[in-house]
Amino acid sequence: MWSYDLKNYLREYLTLFIIAGTIVALDQWTKTLVRTHVPFGQAWSPFEWLAPYARIVHWHNAGAAFGMLQGLGDVFTVLAIVVSIAIIYYYPKVPRENWYIKLALALQLGGALGNLVDRLTRGVVTDFISVGNFPVWNVADACISIGVAILIVGMWLQERKPKPSDETSPPENVNPSVPEELQGE
Repeated sequence: MWSYDLKNYLREYLTLFIIAGTIVALDQWTKTLVRTHVPFGQAWSPFEWLAPYARIVHWHNAGAAFGMLQGLGDVFTVLAIVVSIAIIYYYPKVPRENWYIKLALALQLGGALGNLVDRLTRGVVTDFISVGNFPVWNVADACISIGVAILIVGMWLQERKPKPSDETSPPENVNPSVPEELQGE
């Protein structure tokens, strides 16, 4: 019995850590490419016509996602640690049928850890994706945002599902204290 529970528990975490680990690896790889090939503050675009709409910009962020709340990097370092621990704790408690919550949590963990690596090793987060006039962001920011969106939409859809009918309760117009044959009289 104990080994069965342990196997299920480890299987749950394996999925979480594969998704989150893949996100951290992709996030750190793309940030390394940008730090290596694009000078800080400069932009690059594969096509000149695309530059006004989408480009790679080497930028630092000492705040939250999308450049918000600059200067609060230490707060977000602690917050990323707390959120990561909470996700790791809560993840195996989510029922398998709520796969969207599991996916959302894995995306959020990967994103939080990707930016946490930057904060702990560099003191700032490297951002590089610039689209239109939207603030510059990175893979980790995108995963956090997508995870939040999946969680919100999934929970909204779950709330809209019809509830299973309770077959043990009598219909609304039936009085359980009156015998059934006398109900119509």
